[in-house]
Amino acid sequence: MEILTNIDEPALTDHCARKEFFWLDLIGPSDDDVQRLGKILGLHPLAVEDTLAFGQRPKLDVYDDQALLVLQGGTEADPEEDNPHPLEEIHCYISGDFVVTIRRNEFEDLSRLRTQLKASSTTHSEQYYVYRIIDTIVDTFFPVLAGLDDEINDLEDAIVARPSKAELVKIFGLKRLLLKMRKAVTPMRDLFAREIETIADLAGLDKDSHDYFRDVYDHLIRITDLLDTYHDLVSGCTDLYMSNVANRQGEVGKQLTVVASVFLPLSFLTGFFGMNFDWIAGNLLHGAATFFIFGLGTMVLSAVAMWAWFKHKGWIGED
Repeated sequence: MEILTNIDEPALTDHCARKEFFWLDLIGPSDDDVQRLGKILGLHPLAVEDTLAFGQRPKLDVYDDQALLVLQGGTEADPEEDNPHPLEEIHCYISGDFVVTIRRNEFEDLSRLRTQLKASSTTHSEQYYVYRIIDTIVDTFFPVLAGLDDEINDLEDAIVARPSKAELVKIFGLKRLLLKMRKAVTPMRDLFAREIETIADLAGLDKDSHDYFRDVYDHLIRITDLLDTYHDLVSGCTDLYMSNVANRQGEVGKQLTVVASVFLPLSFLTGFFGMNFDWIAGNLLHGAATFFIFGLGTMVLSAVAMWAWFKHKGWIGED
């Protein structure tokens, strides 16, 4: 199988005439290039129109002996929730003579696959090459999910240590990312569940084991399960955040209550001494020593007694 990366009309026409299977991988072609490619390869006008517009939902449209398969691939970033471009839409034209992949941006996994297939000297069936392309696109979600797993673990640790608004913002970012990925993966999973045999049975495509495409379906099920699991974990982070914030508020309220309780007898004593100062000064307090022992001593003793009582009850100190 020959691999091409640009629209070389003589080469494409020659391959089609000789019925020699090839892979054309295009990155960011212009509208004119897409229309010219459609004329060279005889692509259906409706399929070409979808590629000109992009923004398509994952789907499989079959036109006689050709099919347009729209897939979404995952792109990595660090951190994942700040990824401005988490998904890459890829249009795959499949027939018995060729497979064409068109995308707007660079996609490292497909570029790496091109290098691997070029370096390989082993000849495989046409279905195998189609499978490798589809499987490579689908498997790009696994590294993204692995990164999300680490970020969720770090997020949980940060929330337990000291929750802040930064963690709350990260939770919402992860939720939006997981929802966006699930909207892309679920249609692909349903697509391969319903029409898994359609691609394998395209006219002119060399027959091979249908297990290839069932393997892609298995991967999509795993990805969907992981997305559901991570969504539950992020929702759990929200509950953990709210619980920790409530606990911290309760701790602050308890500390303020302790302080207020300590000052309650002090307020009573100072009020009592203040209202009866003349009588106390004339009858009880004679000299500075008596003032400090009887006057201030009672307030210190009351504060120490209250603190010791709170300590005994376990309301202050370590939990």
